[in-house]
Amino acid sequence: MDAVVIGAGQGGLAASYFLRQRGVDHVVLDANPVPGGAWQHRWDSLTMRDVHGVADLPGSPAPERTGERANVAVPAYFAAYEQQHDLPVERPVDVDRVTSDGDLLVVHAGERHWRTRALVNATGTWTRPNWPSYPGVEDFAGEQFHTATYPGREHLRGKRVIVVGAGASAVQFIGELAPIADVVWVTRRPPQWRTDDFGPETGLQVVTEVEKRIVAGLPPISVVGATGLMLREQEHEADALGAYDHPRPIFERIVAHGAEWADGTVEQADVILWATGFRSAVDHLEPLGLRGPHGGIPLDRVPRNVQAANTASRDPRVHLVGYGPSASTIGASRAARRAAMEVAQQVATERESAS
Repeated sequence: MDAVVIGAGQGGLAASYFLRQRGVDHVVLDANPVPGGAWQHRWDSLTMRDVHGVADLPGSPAPERTGERANVAVPAYFAAYEQQHDLPVERPVDVDRVTSDGDLLVVHAGERHWRTRALVNATGTWTRPNWPSYPGVEDFAGEQFHTATYPGREHLRGKRVIVVGAGASAVQFIGELAPIADVVWVTRRPPQWRTDDFGPETGLQVVTEVEKRIVAGLPPISVVGATGLMLREQEHEADALGAYDHPRPIFERIVAHGAEWADGTVEQADVILWATGFRSAVDHLEPLGLRGPHGGIPLDRVPRNVQAANTASRDPRVHLVGYGPSASTIGASRAARRAAMEVAQQVATERESAS
């Protein structure tokens, strides 16, 4: 097989579309039993009006920003896209490792395997939630959720909730919960608010900084997280209630009914909500030795298009879409186009050499 794509979210579907355009024989392996990528796992209260943005898939406009649930609208959009373009998606296939065998890569999923000339990895981050560890975390008598397991606002109505995190998800959760619950905001670092307009020039600067880290082999940081925080209309009610005014620094330990700081003060809580982000889901690539000495997977720079950087510096057969500078829906599509072009060139070169 010429190429294997792992993941059928935004990046994987875009990569499959562009590979098919270029006549590259490939398969898309998706761990989910149905279409929708990570979107199918989002909480019910997240609407299309609330999301930070869903970019168009190639040749197909994204759902409108309405009050429809995101975990319904986007999976339906992805499912229709797969059918419209007859994309070769196999599911559920849970890839556990990728190895090298001479000139070919071998993608393993339990007892099944695929041998391929090239790999496009588009596994995102949703399956790798970052759960911080603090003393006493196992002793907490209430409920704990991560962004990946957030049950929705109604489950937390009337409860006292500690929201931990300094990013966009924390701001969004506070905006949703402060009008109906007692919320305490806790951050490991002071929140970085954006005071200027976020235009194309600012966006390019942010993505360029993310790209520099990846090219240097440093672990990726979120493109969204690097832009700074800004309140949307949905958060104005919480803002008027003062929910964002005085975030507390991170606690020292967790106790049975809340959290305790170094000075001995305790905040009672029924729930701790960890809005502490995600890590890239790339553990299955470990056998290939792609990581650099700084812990990240270095990617080759693409001149004049920072979001298109996708090729692993240590193995040009591997292309990462949705990693580092392409970790956004629009960035994933751009990286997917570039990856498909590079895979097609690679396959053509190998066929010429073999003939």
